[in-house]
Amino acid sequence: MSESVGTAESDVSNTHTMGTNKIQFSKEVKQVIDKVLKTDEQDPMDAPDFNTVDYINQLFPNEQSLATIDETIQRMQCEVSLIDDNIRSVVRGQTNTGQDGQLALCEAQKVISSLFTHIIDVKTRAERTEEMVKEITRDIKQLDCAKRNLTSAITTLNHLHMLVGGIESLNELIERRSYGEILNPLQAITEVNQHFQQYSDIEEIKNLSQSVDKIQVTLAQQITEDFKEAFASKPSTQHRLGLNQLGDACKVLSVLDAKVKKELLKWFIAQQLEEYMHLFHENQDIAWLDKIDKRYAWLKRHLLDFEDKYGAVFPLDWEVSERITVEFCRQTRQQLSQIMAKRTNEMDVRLLLFAINKTQAFEQLLSKRFTGITLGATTTEQTRVLTLPATAETLPTITVFHDQIGQCFKPHLDIYIRSIDRNLAELLEKFVEMSKEPYKFAESKTTVYPSSGDLFVFYKKCMVQCNQLSNEQPMYDLALVFKKYLREYAAKVLEGSTPKLVTNTTSSIGKSVSLLTRDMQNLSTAAGQVFHNFLKEGDTQRFGRDDLVRICCVLTTGEYCLETVQQLEEKLKEKVSAAYMNKIDMSEEKDVFHRIISNCIQLLVQDLEAGCEASLQAMAKVQWQHISNVGDQSAFISSICGNFKQTVPTIRDTLASSRKYFTQFCHRFVAAFIPKFINVLYRCKLTLSDGSNNVLGCEQLLLDTHSLKTALLELPSVGSSVNRKAPTSYTKVVVKDMTRAEMIIKVVMTPVQPPAHFTQQVLKLLPDITIAEYQKILDMKAVKRVDQLQLIDLFKHTASAAAVSGLIETPNSEEELANGARETSAIVTEDNNDNTVVSSTDSTTTTATSTTASTSTPKRAFIFSVGSFTGSADKNADGSSQTGIRKLESLLKKRFP
Repeated sequence: MSESVGTAESDVSNTHTMGTNKIQFSKEVKQVIDKVLKTDEQDPMDAPDFNTVDYINQLFPNEQSLATIDETIQRMQCEVSLIDDNIRSVVRGQTNTGQDGQLALCEAQKVISSLFTHIIDVKTRAERTEEMVKEITRDIKQLDCAKRNLTSAITTLNHLHMLVGGIESLNELIERRSYGEILNPLQAITEVNQHFQQYSDIEEIKNLSQSVDKIQVTLAQQITEDFKEAFASKPSTQHRLGLNQLGDACKVLSVLDAKVKKELLKWFIAQQLEEYMHLFHENQDIAWLDKIDKRYAWLKRHLLDFEDKYGAVFPLDWEVSERITVEFCRQTRQQLSQIMAKRTNEMDVRLLLFAINKTQAFEQLLSKRFTGITLGATTTEQTRVLTLPATAETLPTITVFHDQIGQCFKPHLDIYIRSIDRNLAELLEKFVEMSKEPYKFAESKTTVYPSSGDLFVFYKKCMVQCNQLSNEQPMYDLALVFKKYLREYAAKVLEGSTPKLVTNTTSSIGKSVSLLTRDMQNLSTAAGQVFHNFLKEGDTQRFGRDDLVRICCVLTTGEYCLETVQQLEEKLKEKVSAAYMNKIDMSEEKDVFHRIISNCIQLLVQDLEAGCEASLQAMAKVQWQHISNVGDQSAFISSICGNFKQTVPTIRDTLASSRKYFTQFCHRFVAAFIPKFINVLYRCKLTLSDGSNNVLGCEQLLLDTHSLKTALLELPSVGSSVNRKAPTSYTKVVVKDMTRAEMIIKVVMTPVQPPAHFTQQVLKLLPDITIAEYQKILDMKAVKRVDQLQLIDLFKHTASAAAVSGLIETPNSEEELANGARETSAIVTEDNNDNTVVSSTDSTTTTATSTTASTSTPKRAFIFSVGSFTGSADKNADGSSQTGIRKLESLLKKRFP
């Protein structure tokens, strides 16, 4: 009983301690504990987050459940007693563990001692066994050693017998020149002599080895003398050998030192080519380039005779025929180099190309006949030569005999380049004469000059031919010649055949005076107007239909040349060697053709503009203030439309193959014509003498402007049976700029009184109008100068207030802010779809681009102060930026430059 009480107190103490210092187990430890203590029913007290209060509330959820409290307490006491008994049994069971471990350790020590004793015994027995085996095999080793020594002695004696006997027999065979019987003994003695090299310190062996060397030297000298005797021009019949004996002698030489065979072949090849060197000496007429094919014919005959007579004498692996050919090529190259250096003045391109062609054909023939092994050709190269077809384009680059002779012609290829230069000069003169004749493109069914195609065909032939000759410096020099005549073709043929307007003296003087008096155009005096009209009088020079066709043909020819030059540049870089690849650059030539195309488009634009000039002058002379009724479009608009119908179809049909340049022509025309039309519009007087507007005149002018806009929108397809839609970018430019012209007329139709309403209407219809343009509108309305100053002042204040209040759109981009007074302009660029892209800094599409830049009247400078825009003044009291003031500043700078 006392023990139970003590245990309980201890549990309480431990529980109190654990409550203060809780032991926390990791998740893995908890999982292992759950596996070890796994039961059918999990005890809530085993939970790591066990709470006594919650557990008691669970057992006794209400007052009625307290009736079973005694039973619950008794059950728990039983469980506590059971756990105490289990703990006590485990503790008592651990008291005998130390004694059992001690007994096990003593037993293990006894077993280890017994095992050590057993191992010592086995080692002793193994040593005794090894001694017994050595005793048994000692005699066997001695017998094996004796056997090896005996075998070596017998072999050495046999070799010695062979060496002594072979030397004697070889001396006898050498005396009889029996080379067929010498080969086998010589090979055997040579091998045996190599075996006795380790015994060279023995005097007898040394003497025998020297005798073998002496035999080899004797054989080499004797066979060489026999060959010289056999092939001598006047041989002595005493020791002359037959072909069979010479063949055996060659086999003997194959066993001897390689230097012997090399010296013999060198003498023999020189002897074979001795006749060639005499026949084709540089002093002989047959040695010159015009008879170069006779050299190659001589070698062909000589090789046939040699192989027929002496082919069986030399072994196949000696490649004697190929060695003769290689030496022939070397001597021929050397002879030709010397001759050409001395007789350079006698060489022309015909003779040079004749010699090169014959040489290349001969080298290709040699590459088919021989493998090139004596030249160091690899197996792969030999296979390529034997398997690839013999074509003119491939063989010069892969044949093993390529340039073995032809190398001597490369220093003289400048003759070929100069010849190409002369031929191109003659061809260009022919093209210039052709360009002076009327060109009927309907018959030729193309708008591209045939001469351009002929030029590039000639270029291609020259490039292929030069690539066969050399792809190094000559190819680069040829590229320079190509560049030279591309520029000359552009200047003499294309630019030379481009029609030009002949301006008479009066017109030239009038134009010069007009330039000098440009600043007077703003004068409104009658004298100034009469003087200005006088300068505009005179017939306008224009191109005829044939001239327009010729200009379009020059344009399409320039386009063809531009594209072909790009291909030519790529092909040259592909053909030329890597050292010259980066030096080839035809960007200057491409720029020349770009300039020609641009000039042609500009000429077409100027011609179409010139056709509208008289109509615009007529428009300026119309008395708009006296028009009494509104009818159809005016005569000057009909004249402009007639000019479009007469000129544009010819240009469009001729440029049918170059739609992108026709589109560019349309863009450039409207970019030049509409500002000119607006300038003329400013000169029209629409106000009656009493200061009121002639509404009918304004309506008529508005109708004419709208008709002109329609005509410009239909300009790309005017006179065409196919109604092709104009490019969107072109339509946007026309609508934008012509809408501005219409807005100017509507502003003129607005009464000046009251001034505030007039000013607001101006800013509403023309948001980006400038002071100079505003003054021109006031001139159109015949406002007096004194009244203009008041209106201009009101306009400035209204524009400033409108900018601050946001009524007028301010510039958005940094570029507009930086450019200040630069008006919004449309930039037309060509794209890949034969259309154009227009980028404009103006955000609205209904207002037209400012035309001030194209007007002849200078803008009136206006200086005003808007305060300081730097430092603390840039921020409001709350620290925010004064964006409204900045916008106002930028707007005013743009509006009042």
